[in-house]
Amino acid sequence: MGITGSVATIKVNELNDLLCSWANVKIIATKSSLNFINKNENKLAIITDENEWNTWSEIGDQVLHIELRKWADIFCIAPLSANTLAKLDHGLSDNLLTCVARAWDFKKPIYICPAMNTFMWNHPITNTQLTQLKSWGYEIIDPIEKELACGDIGLGAMENPEVINDLLKKHIM
Repeated sequence: MGITGSVATIKVNELNDLLCSWANVKIIATKSSLNFINKNENKLAIITDENEWNTWSEIGDQVLHIELRKWADIFCIAPLSANTLAKLDHGLSDNLLTCVARAWDFKKPIYICPAMNTFMWNHPITNTQLTQLKSWGYEIIDPIEKELACGDIGLGAMENPEVINDLLKKHIM
């Protein structure tokens, strides 16, 4: 599972608990996502950019983003921020999470769960970016409508963890 710099990252413990009931989960966190993790309540084993080159010192050593891609049967980025959506659309790989996505084997499923402000969701570029990712094989779990953390009401909130869990479980089992 990948987590990015969206307020919806506050739901990561709940989603992780659901997924861990049937799957072995590793969490790749962007630097921005760490702003939304309560360090006092965090029970997650999080992999960050700082871990990327711990196992590599010379040619032949393991490269973490490749090893994670090989290990995973499915990759779900929940939540997917507008910033990381743009990075994926343009093929940028400037952090561990986007490196895993860029190296992904599209014979295996990759899901994204966009979560952003309603006006960011409704921006014309968002649909263009999602259409591009769909054409490459990304599965999109659309956001839901509700009152967002900023007080705006509309589409943009990450889908409920139970729904995400059920969709991923159906795909694997």
